[in-house]
Amino acid sequence: MNKNLLEKLSEITEEERAILAGAGGIDRSLYYAANGPAAKSEIDASKVLQNGRIIDIRKHVRFVHFPEHTHNFVEFIYMCSGTTTHIIDGNTLTLKTGDLLFLNQHAKQEILPAGEKDIAVNFMILPQFFDTAFRMLGSEESALRSFIISCLTEKDMGGNYLYFNVSDIEEVQNLMENLILIMLSEDHRLRRTLSENTMGLLFLHLVNTADRITVPGNSYEEDLMIHLLNKIECEYTDATLEGFCKENKTDVYFMARLIKRRTGKTFRALLQEKRLSQACYLLKNTTLAVTDISAAAGYSNNSFFHRLFRRELGMSPKEYRQQNR
Repeated sequence: MNKNLLEKLSEITEEERAILAGAGGIDRSLYYAANGPAAKSEIDASKVLQNGRIIDIRKHVRFVHFPEHTHNFVEFIYMCSGTTTHIIDGNTLTLKTGDLLFLNQHAKQEILPAGEKDIAVNFMILPQFFDTAFRMLGSEESALRSFIISCLTEKDMGGNYLYFNVSDIEEVQNLMENLILIMLSEDHRLRRTLSENTMGLLFLHLVNTADRITVPGNSYEEDLMIHLLNKIECEYTDATLEGFCKENKTDVYFMARLIKRRTGKTFRALLQEKRLSQACYLLKNTTLAVTDISAAAGYSNNSFFHRLFRRELGMSPKEYRQQNR
C-alpha cells in the first residue's frame, strides 16, 4: 500500500485516544441506535453512514475488544496492514495484509483487540449501492456471480461471510487502494460514481478468483456450490455433474437436488447457459467461423448447436452476429 496513505490510516483517532486513556471499551453512541429492540447488539447504518450515504468507510478501532454484534447493512473489511482476528457465527478467522472479508446483514461478528500496526478499513454499504456495481460486470450472465451476490445480500443461509485470500493479486490490491482514496476524497460530486465503478471492477476480479474464496466451516452447501459454479465457469466445455461429484466425494442425486434448490435450475441448464453465453461473446467479439465457435463453446455437433441457439435466442448464430456487430 502507498506509504503516505498507510501513514494517514495509522494515525490515532479521537476514539482510540479515549480507549488508550482508559475509556474501558468502545463508545456505543458511535455505533448503536439509542433505543429500539436492536439497540444493544445491532450496529445501525444511520450511525456509521454519514449524511444519508449508501456507502461509507471507517477505520477499524484498535486497542479494544469489539463485542459480538450484527449490522443492518453489508460490510466488508480490507486488511491494509498487520492482522485482525474475527469470530463470525462461531468461526474464528484471522485476516492478514491484503485480505478481504465480506459480511452480509445476518453475520454475528466479534473482533479481538488489534495492535497499533494492525490497520483495517471497514466499508459500510447499503444493498442498493450494489445495483450499479453489479450491472458493471457486463451483459454476460454468470451463475457463479449470481450465487456470490446472493451470499452477500440475501437471507441468512448459514453462510454469512465470504473470505477472499487475494493478497497476491495486484489488481485487487490496486483497486482497494483506489477505493479507499476515493472514499477519503473531499470531492463529494464524483465520490459515488467513482466508488460504484471501482466496486464493479473489484467484483469482476473477485468473481474470477472463486478458487480463493473461503466460506464458513458450517456452510458445506455454499462451499460445494461455489466450487461447482466455478467449474462450470472455467471448464464449461467438458464439465459433468458426475465428474464433479466424484472429485468432491459427494452423491450425484444430493448434488442435483442442491443445485435445483439453490439456483432454481438443473446442472444441464446452468452448463447450457454458460456455453451459449460464451458462444454469444465469441460471435460478437471475434471473426471465428461459427463451426469453430460451436466447438469452443463445448458443442461437438454443429447442427445441434445451431438448433439449440435458434431455440434459445430466436435466431441463428449468423443472424446474432450481424445484429451485434
